[in-house]
Amino acid sequence: MKKVTMDVLKDAARRLLFDMSEEEYQTLYEEFDILSKLMEKMGEVEGIDSCEPMTFPFSVETDYLREDSPVEPLKVADVLKNAGDTKDQQIRVPRVVQ
Repeated sequence: MKKVTMDVLKDAARRLLFDMSEEEYQTLYEEFDILSKLMEKMGEVEGIDSCEPMTFPFSVETDYLREDSPVEPLKVADVLKNAGDTKDQQIRVPRVVQ
């Protein structure tokens, strides 16, 4: 695993197009150091490689979802009647990306 350094954190932030204060970088660096040590400790556990990875610690059955049943879609005119600004049967929204 790549060693997490302050430069790595700053490079990742630059690539993600955000910046933080030096204090925030230091806090994040310390948290990554703690996580790295915890992962190293987990790697020392005997037999850990023989365990299947888990995404959730408990077996969960989902039985509360309803069955899908086909319904008649709304008519375009009904959808657009409350829209403030429309063009070509679509709702226009303000531009958010320059």
